Amino acid sequence: MSSPVSRRSFLCSMGAAAASIPVLTESHFAWAAQQTGAAPAKQPSQMQMMKQMMASMPKDAVLINANENPLGPCEAARTAIAEVAAKGGRYDFLEMFSLMEVFGKQNGVEPDYVAVYAGSSEPLHYSVLKYTGPDKPLVTANPTYEAAQRAAAIAGAKTITKELTSTYSHDVKALAAAAPNAGVIYLCNPNNPTGTITSREDILWLLDNKPKETMLLVDEAYIHLSDAKSVVDQVNTRKDIIILRTFSKIYGMAGIRAGLAVAHPEVLKKLTECGENAMAVTSSIAARVSLEDKDLVPARKKYIGEARTETLKFLTDCGYKVIPGSQSNCFMIDTGRNGRQVMAAMAQKKVIIGRTWPIWPNVVRISVGTKEDMAKFRTAFKEVMDTPVKADLEQMERIAVPVHFS
Repeated sequence: MSSPVSRRSFLCSMGAAAASIPVLTESHFAWAAQQTGAAPAKQPSQMQMMKQMMASMPKDAVLINANENPLGPCEAARTAIAEVAAKGGRYDFLEMFSLMEVFGKQNGVEPDYVAVYAGSSEPLHYSVLKYTGPDKPLVTANPTYEAAQRAAAIAGAKTITKELTSTYSHDVKALAAAAPNAGVIYLCNPNNPTGTITSREDILWLLDNKPKETMLLVDEAYIHLSDAKSVVDQVNTRKDIIILRTFSKIYGMAGIRAGLAVAHPEVLKKLTECGENAMAVTSSIAARVSLEDKDLVPARKKYIGEARTETLKFLTDCGYKVIPGSQSNCFMIDTGRNGRQVMAAMAQKKVIIGRTWPIWPNVVRISVGTKEDMAKFRTAFKEVMDTPVKADLEQMERIAVPVHFS
């Protein structure tokens, strides 16, 4: 069995400089988007900026900006973490292998087709770093999760974007035809930020019709929140597809950090050239017992779905324009005004919402929180939208969350 364990740091082929670039996650993009106002003359350190931002955040703020799961880890995971803490002085590779075996058995793949990481952001970055370059562009949708584009820039690769279809799914024909020399096609399903689905049939068509040497990177971070059908089975017969999974979303482990890459063992071995640490024993055991909790996924899917549906009904009943079709823990609203102004005005009401994308500057993404969170969101959002735009501008000038991420 090919091991997912490596020495502490193997440098990628682009050299040591790339190894020093931080792996950015959803939390980085979400909190960086909260910055408004002019940048300070003297840039503080990233740690200082994060500390200032968190210190300025009201303790009772509603945080629905980073696609987190406020329900947190399940009871079995919390218990397992507490019980295994005493073993934290040692590396526990057996627990890590156990996680791989449980996931493999549940998903019809051999354990050596599974590699564990501290979240799915690392294998996302590594996949792009290894398979793109100056002559191998990244192809992706617009809008979608930005991390792949950041990694492509580090690799010196051009990014080619294609707009979503009229139903907000990925335009697989446009993605397939975008570049004959594409290194990676990145497809997030359900898509972040729209929460919309691309069918398994369309993804399989893309897999069969993309350029032969192109790697298809399918990010299934949100798949358990939806009715979408996974394509994880495709790794059994192909070496040109990588599937990403995370425990940050439906499993409520964003702060614990656990994720997986699923691919042919030869592909996974190539990713380890970028570096890989041993999995934290607390993360490994929490992830494994979460997989073994048969009630967790359906219960969480139902709860988050109800909170999302209730809020979307309110918004449409009030006449607000919502991007339709979300099956995830986020959705998007076309506010009809500058989205960052709306974010700033909502922050004044202690409701922190998530960001805009350049292609849709008036559209804001909302993460689904608890039902209580969403009730507060609905009240605050209506108040903001009933306020003249001029007041929004004044509020925006008063807010300056000092966060910068390179």
